[in-house]
Amino acid sequence: MTEIRGRVALVTGAGSGIGRGLALALAAEGASVAVADIRADAAKAVADQVEAAGGHAIGVACDVSDRASVRRMKAEAEAALGRVSLLFANAGATHFDRMAEMSENDVDWILSVNLMGVSNCVMAFLPGMMAARDGHVVATASMAGVLPGWIPYHAPYSAAKLGVVGMMLNLRLEAAESGVAVTVLCPGGVTTGMRNSPSYRPDRFGGPNDDKVRRPEGFFAEVNLAFRPPEEAAQMVLRAVRDNRPMVVTDGSMRRVFMDTYVNVVMEAFDEADAFDRQATRRSGSRPRGR
Repeated sequence: MTEIRGRVALVTGAGSGIGRGLALALAAEGASVAVADIRADAAKAVADQVEAAGGHAIGVACDVSDRASVRRMKAEAEAALGRVSLLFANAGATHFDRMAEMSENDVDWILSVNLMGVSNCVMAFLPGMMAARDGHVVATASMAGVLPGWIPYHAPYSAAKLGVVGMMLNLRLEAAESGVAVTVLCPGGVTTGMRNSPSYRPDRFGGPNDDKVRRPEGFFAEVNLAFRPPEEAAQMVLRAVRDNRPMVVTDGSMRRVFMDTYVNVVMEAFDEADAFDRQATRRSGSRPRGR
């Protein structure tokens, strides 16, 4: 069980959405919070809100896709608040376009923020947690990482988020050797500001623009996706942190979709492998491989 009160927490992407919800919820439970965001003004606004409510927080600017920026964030947060023992690698960016029509900058940006951004944060903070034999890492993936064949025109994002799921579930085994807990968050529909993420894209990925994220026309209405408030998602995450659970999903109604778009696809592939071996056995009379 992970105690929250009295700890130092750092949340990336905390200027809005789930990250903001996490920062406010952590502060309400007695943690000191480093509110990190690529938008310095947004980070400061959330930190000021925490302080106004009687909590303790600082705002920190950070581009999680830049390792040097992550190192600076860590140094600033720990100089002000002390050792971070609760890391929420939450920052993300999204894109709904056909991959064949995306630019190289578009693809690099999505992968760098959503996958490497998590990796950069983990590599910065995990060694200290393991040395202290204390800490909890939470990374935000997405339901798109659990259901990679579900939402159309989402290939790089789904790839990145599926990578985060794999990274965290595997890292959980490694970190447990040193008493550090790991959880992956796979939110479904949550009312966040990610849909406006092109407005803060770094220059090396083509720079910011005024484009809105274009969601697949009609898709979300057709699937009747419910959007949960970020504050509720944050409470679900903190509950999982306290109980040291490996994964959080925010929409239980997606169970059937998970079966149809992922589990059944994988099971069919296993069935096909078994069928291939049975045919090979009949042809050769030898025992199939791996049996």
